[in-house]
Amino acid sequence: MTTLAADKVRTHYYSGDPVTSEYPVIAADIIYRGAAVGENGSGYARPLVAADPFLGFAEAKVDNAAGAAGDKSVFVRQKGFIELPISGLAITANDRPGVYASDDDTFTLTSSSNTLIGYVDRWISTGLAVVEFDSAYQRMG
Repeated sequence: MTTLAADKVRTHYYSGDPVTSEYPVIAADIIYRGAAVGENGSGYARPLVAADPFLGFAEAKVDNAAGAAGDKSVFVRQKGFIELPISGLAITANDRPGVYASDDDTFTLTSSSNTLIGYVDRWISTGLAVVEFDSAYQRMG
């Protein structure tokens, strides 16, 4: 599992006006467009690490590699529908299983110590689905 090293254009599906927010970025890191973004426990956004609270998907690249914590901010889309590659996904996923992230670009149906980001909305093909995501899911349970 390797975090993104370049922007990744992801397909979003229309679900009304995007719900977005802005968060300060941790020191000495880069968040790429399309990355799942997590919160590091101290209030700063970073490329998601398993078990981080999910903040959303980065709308644009933010390079804070030479900056202090909070020098730059990342805009994230907090909820909506997004096409994601998901390991272990089969057509049986039409029963809306939970989707978890183990880093900013690795998605699975396995919860273990991963971060819940949403639920399969519809299966597209083996390993690919539209996911209904919402940064509030973790706070609801």
